[in-house]
This record gives sequence, structure tokens and C-alpha cells, in this order.
Amino acid sequence: MDLYLEARRYLHAHQVPVEEREVMEEDVFQEEAVSPLNAESVDFPDIPTPCTPEEMLETRLVVLKGILASEEVYLMELDALLMPMKALRASAGTSQPVLSSQQIQTVFYQVPELREVHQNFFSSLKTRLSAPCQTELSGEEGTGTRLTHFHLEVGDLFLKVVNQIGLYGGFIENYEKAVDIVRKCTQSDPRFRTLAERMMANNGADKARTKYTFEALLYKPLDRVTKTILALQELLKSTPEEHRDFVALQEALRLSRSFLSGVNESSQCKREVTLSHGMRRQLMRDSFVVDASEGELRHLFLYTDLLLCTRFKHAAWGKQSQYRFCWYLPLAGLRLHCVLYQQRPPDIHVRLQSIRTKMHLLRKQLQQNMKGPRSQTLAGRNRKKLEQMELMLLTHSPVHRLELHSPSGKSQTLLFSSLYELEEWREAIHKLTKDNIETVPPDLLTLTSACVKLRMTQQPPLHSSKPGDDEASLCGTLSVVIHSASGLQQPACVYVCVEVDGFEFYDKQAQTHSLLHSLNPHWDQELSFQVDGAEKMMVLCVNRSDEHEDTVLGKTTVKLECTTLSERWRRQTLQLGQVEVTLSLKFSPHQLEPPSSPAQQSPVFSVSIETVAQQEGVLVPHLVQCCVTEVERRGMDEVGIYRVSGTTSDVRILKAAFDSNLREAVTKIRRAEVNAVSGVLKLYFRELPEPLIPSELFQSLTRALDIQDSDSRLVSMLSLLQSCPDTNRHTVLYLLHHLQRVAGRQEVNKMSLLNLATVFGPSLLRPPVAEHGHDGPSVDISQEVVVQVQVVFCYLQCSHLPAALTFLPHDAHADADAEAEAEEQTTHM
Repeated sequence: MDLYLEARRYLHAHQVPVEEREVMEEDVFQEEAVSPLNAESVDFPDIPTPCTPEEMLETRLVVLKGILASEEVYLMELDALLMPMKALRASAGTSQPVLSSQQIQTVFYQVPELREVHQNFFSSLKTRLSAPCQTELSGEEGTGTRLTHFHLEVGDLFLKVVNQIGLYGGFIENYEKAVDIVRKCTQSDPRFRTLAERMMANNGADKARTKYTFEALLYKPLDRVTKTILALQELLKSTPEEHRDFVALQEALRLSRSFLSGVNESSQCKREVTLSHGMRRQLMRDSFVVDASEGELRHLFLYTDLLLCTRFKHAAWGKQSQYRFCWYLPLAGLRLHCVLYQQRPPDIHVRLQSIRTKMHLLRKQLQQNMKGPRSQTLAGRNRKKLEQMELMLLTHSPVHRLELHSPSGKSQTLLFSSLYELEEWREAIHKLTKDNIETVPPDLLTLTSACVKLRMTQQPPLHSSKPGDDEASLCGTLSVVIHSASGLQQPACVYVCVEVDGFEFYDKQAQTHSLLHSLNPHWDQELSFQVDGAEKMMVLCVNRSDEHEDTVLGKTTVKLECTTLSERWRRQTLQLGQVEVTLSLKFSPHQLEPPSSPAQQSPVFSVSIETVAQQEGVLVPHLVQCCVTEVERRGMDEVGIYRVSGTTSDVRILKAAFDSNLREAVTKIRRAEVNAVSGVLKLYFRELPEPLIPSELFQSLTRALDIQDSDSRLVSMLSLLQSCPDTNRHTVLYLLHHLQRVAGRQEVNKMSLLNLATVFGPSLLRPPVAEHGHDGPSVDISQEVVVQVQVVFCYLQCSHLPAALTFLPHDAHADADAEAEAEEQTTHM
């Protein structure tokens, strides 16, 4: 029974007002998150510090009554532990003993002696607390009570029991052996298992029956050492210095602490387990992650040889926070599997957007700096609400999965919001699993209770709880242009992922498109972030693979400072392991608009290609780049690629994705059947309101086809193509280069240049629509198709087509001085 509960009942009985506060649910292992050999890891609830001697004596009596009630429960638990001893001893002399005489002696070692010591202490303390002298001796109630309480002496009782505390030393030395016998016999002998799992004890004055396990009862004496010290501390705090008990209690506390210190020193050496290569179990890393099985935030601890997942439990007022065990996995043989950018359900998108909107409103209210006591109270409430919503966002926003598979068949899945954090965890776990450390079965109780002291991360990474300086962090639009990468050991399909910290009112992650098997990839792609409170940026280079999971080739962080960022582009070269990534940064400070509604992406189908390219800030629309990249990644050897259509439903799904959310479209396109990918690309060109090659050029291209000299014909046609708008011209060139590469595999895919021209001709080039009063020459339908195919075929036959640009050159408008300045400011990280 808790001292606090007993104290509260006593005060209620005497009509003393007590502030109500949360009380944790009790169970048999209510102390499991507390180290039994460390007094500092347990915190008895603080009783309000008395101001007057009368109040101190009243509090002292409450503490003594609480100690008495606690001793009664402890004696009942010892009785329950000793109850089967007589029967087990009788069984030891039979032909089929449950335990041998030696095992019985080990299991119950020092327990009868401990019970006798505490029984004597309990009886003596109860006698003194219920002595007749405790009745009021004076008509003046306050004076009489104060006098009788002052003359109540119990220091000699505590000093006597502490002088016999050495019995606990023998019990603690023997504890692991006793538990080992109990565990082995529980597994091997059904008779002992029945006994060990159904031990009952009365629980305090209410006589409620509580079921214990044998091992749980063996743990009680260990816990009692710590509770005795804490009880002495509480009693000493409420004992006036002039009281005759004060010196005796001080001595009893000193002896108890001295004993506990010696036990800690000796047991520390025994509890340190030596692993492979002379390593010892120690905490390597910890942080808060989301457990996929429960969808809840958990505190994950990585030790030298195992992963421990715990549930952080906030304590009630006056108590210490605790950790509860969830699961653990040995690192030996542990296999890891990463799944990046998994798709969120639509309802989660709506929920996240609602949370972000409320967070933005609370953030603005906190920035108003209202004065006055009522305003301060309101600000405190808003700050607490902001932390709660940020915690909800942290729980529901993860999109990256880390799957853990143990050789024993157990598996766990962790969810991360940050790819950078996931990679740090993957690297740390992989490094330890690679060393092939054998796992010594852990003492989960001790290991979990140690988390309170060992943890390096005190709370979830909430930006609202950081005591940061708003003036030093960024608020506005951060633009990042990923130019190129170098240093790859072999051609790879890579992309660059960028993350920023701060409040998550908007998406804090973005990535470039993956380029097909390039040794020196070039993107020149701009990524934009709406940031509030941003202080750092994380950059990762990722290798995308079909056969295996995506792997991070390198990563780094960049500190974001207002003093170094401006509205002019600044070029940098970052070192990501062996890979170098060149990028440019600029920052435009401004107040953020509230994310009142989900960002609706403008549709791309049936929209002018110039409009789409302008919205995306590119020369070749993202849809075209994505589809071309995907076809070249896994469709080059597909027989009849572009001629064989995918299913209508698959093409329709991809079309809807590109019209609503580009990121989800990129994810779906990787899983879609490759003919559906080629089908959506053809559908895009077919549904353009104006053909990719403008209709005004149809007649001119028809005449150019009649030129007999092939060189002159090609020059004329290229000249006509050069007259197209920039977006149209670069998209045509980008597609033509791609189709030439497809035809280069015609021995396998059976798609020659003519076959491809036949497929794409009608979609890329169309004659002008005949309007009322149109006097232009009419074109026969059969001749129209011939012209469409021949024009595309002629372009495909050209071996020296101009190169296509996919993105706008971001430095094109900078003058020479700006370019020189950017060159000087190039930074290698």
C-alpha cells in the first residue's frame, strides 16, 4: 500500500482538505519500472512541507501510520512466500520431490529471518502508535495533541531494524540463484508451476485477496530495502530537530544508505554482462518512434546486444515518471528491411491537415505577446495545446517503415517521419548486428527500470517545447535547387531527398526525380519549403532499386542561418559520404499563410503543356519525366512497349493520381504494370488541348517532307521544330531521345523507329481544325496519318538531335558579378 494513499485517508478522516491528484493503477509489478537497488530512482510522493512544529508533528504521525500499513502488507507478502515452504520440505523426502532440500534452502534463504525482524518491528511500532498516551491530555485540543505527538519516540525501533539490515545482503547475494531455480522448475514441473502461479496474499486492511507469482514475491524483499530508506527520509523531514528521535533517525538513515551503497557497488560488477569481443552491454542510442503494431509513440532503446521498446508513462503529481516494458529483440541475426514513402490513407491526410491548421492558429496567438496575468494563463494553455497537437502529428505523420525480423520468427515494425532519422537508426543497428554479438538473456525488470537514468532523449522531439529564439530561426519560403551529384562508384538510379525541421504546418520533405542509371546525374530541379522555426536541413542521396530496397548512399545536415541566407541564389557543394551533391539555396522571409485547406494540385491532363510547365517550374512536365524514367528503368525489354496498352482501369488510376498528388503518383507508378505507365504517357499527349507539335506547323512540315534532298529536308524540319515554344520544343526532344533509346533494344522489344513513329505520330502532331470559312487546303484522313507518322519518323532518324533541357536554368538571370560571388561562396561540407 502506498504511503501517500494511507496519508490521504488519514487526513480525510480528520477532515483535513487534500488536493486530489491522479493515482496510478496498482498491480503486482507496480514497482517494475523502479530499480530495487537505487533509492534515487524511486520517489515517494511529497507530503506538503509543514510550516509550524504542530504541522510537522501531525505530518509525522501520518507518515508513521503509512509506514505501519506498508509493513503490514509486506508481512502478508512474506507469509504468502513462506506458505509453501513446509509442504515443499515434506515433499523433498519422498521419491518424487518437487524441489530438493538444497533447492528449498536456496529459494527461501533468509526469508524466515527477514519475516521475524519485520514482525518484531511491526508489533513494536503498532504498540507505540496505539498506546493510551496518544489520547488527548489537555482540554486545549491543539496543545494536547502537539504534546503527545512530540513525546512519541520510534527512533530506537528504526535503528534496531536497520542494524539487522545485513540480512538483506545475504538475500540479495542469493536472489539470482533463487529466481533461476523458480524459473527452471516452473517450466519443467507442472506441480511447481501450479504452485508458483497461484500464490495468494491479503492486501492491507481491506483484506482483498491479490494473486502473485512466486517470482513476484521473491522480488518484494529487494524492493523493501529501498522503501525503508525512503520512509526514513520522509520521517526525518517531518521530525523537528529538537525531537529526541531526530539523531536516531539520522543514524538509521546513514546506516541504510551505507548498506545500499555497498550492495550497489558489489552488484554492479555482477550485473555487467560481458559479451563478444570483451564488449559490455551499454546504451548506444534512444529516441521516440511509432510502433506500427499499436500506432502509438514508444521510447526505443538500442543496447549493445538488443533493442528494447518501452512505453513512457507520465507519473502522477509527486511521483517519478516510469517506463513500462513493451518488447525486446536480440540483435544477433536481426534482419532489417526499409520501406520508404509508404502511402497514407485519405482519411489520415484530412486529419493531418486539420491538426496543422489548428497548430498554425495557436502558433500565431502565441506570437502576439499579450500582457497581463490572464493573457499569460491563456498563453500557457495554448502552448500546452500546441505540444499536444504536435505530438498527434508526430504519431500519425510517419511514412517510412523499418521492419525488424528476428531469427526466432518474431518481427516488429517501426515508423519514422524523417528518412534521415530512419537511416541513423538503420546504421546504428546494422553496425551492431554485423559484429554478431551473442545475446545474454536480459533482466528485463532491471533493464527497463534503468531507462529512466540511462536515457539520452528526455522527451519527444516537439518543436513547440524547444526554448528557441524565433528571430534566429527561419520563417518564410526556403528554395533549394538540386543541380547534380558526383562520386558514384557505378551508374545508379538515384534521387536526392531534402528535409527541414521546424513546425510542420506544411510538408517538410521533398525529393527529386530518380534519374536512370547515371554515373554523374544532373537534375537542376527546384524544391520549395514553407518553413517556420527551421534551423537545419537534411540532405540524403538515395539509390532506387527494383530488386532490392532503396538504399541511402550518403547523408549530411546543413545549418540554416538568417545571416548566411538571402533572396539571391547561393551555390554549395555538400559531401554526403563518397557522394558530392551540388545545390543552390535562397530564402525569402515572410509570414506564412494558414494551411486552411489541403493543397489542391492543379490537374495536368487536358491542360496546356505551357501552363503545366509554368506551374511546376520546369521545361518538361514531371509526368513526362516520371513515365519516361520508369519505362527506361524496367520496360526497355518489354515486348511491344508503347504498342501494347495497359488495362484501362490501371491507366485511369495513374491519371487520377497525377491530377491530384504528384508524390502519390510517383509511388503508384513504381508499382504499376509497365504497359499502364506507357499508356498514361500516350494518354497525356493525346489529351493535350493543343498538340505537342503546334498545328500551325502541320502544313509547313508536310511541305518539308516533299524535299528530295535528305539533308536539306532534315535542316528544314529541325528549323521548324526550333520555332516551337520552349516547353513544346524541349518536351519533343526529350521524348525523341527516349524513343531512340527504346528502339536501340528493338531486337528484344520488337519496337523499331517506324513502329514507335506509328504509335506516337497521331498524338504528337495534328492538322489545324477546319473552322467555318477556313480556306486552307483540306487534308485527306489517310494522308493526315501518313504525314503524322513520317514527321515523327524523320525526327527519330536524326542522329544529332539537339539536347533537351528538363528544368529552367536557375542562374540564367544572374549577372556576372553574382555568378562570381556564388563561385567564391561555394562551400564543401
